Amino acid sequence: MTIDEASKRYDIPIKVLREYESWGLCGAVKKVMGAWQYDNQDIERLGMVMTLRDIGFSSGEAESYMRLLLEEKSTESQRMEMLDKKRSRTLDEIHFKEKQIERMDYLRFEIRKATEEKDLIKR
Repeated sequence: MTIDEASKRYDIPIKVLREYESWGLCGAVKKVMGAWQYDNQDIERLGMVMTLRDIGFSSGEAESYMRLLLEEKSTESQRMEMLDKKRSRTLDEIHFKEKQIERMDYLRFEIRKATEEKDLIKR
């Protein structure tokens, strides 16, 4: 399957496919008449790359994770550490956003309270 076919069939941006090719992880991807040809194993790997991107991995982080995944030795602990760090950073971002929402809600409460007080005075 060509890069265009893979992109269309699996909804993978061409940019991601080109990054994947540049990482040199395309074991079975071969150039046929100047065009990369993807097999089922590559599509599975690209599925993992897309998952990593969806959970917030940068291109470099995704490449590192994929290199570990494809090593013949056991790399579960290293990959788990990468996922744990990403999870921790994501939770920190969520907590920060929750605090922002609390502050916004307080300001909104203050505005409503002031508006209600003005309405009472007018009556």
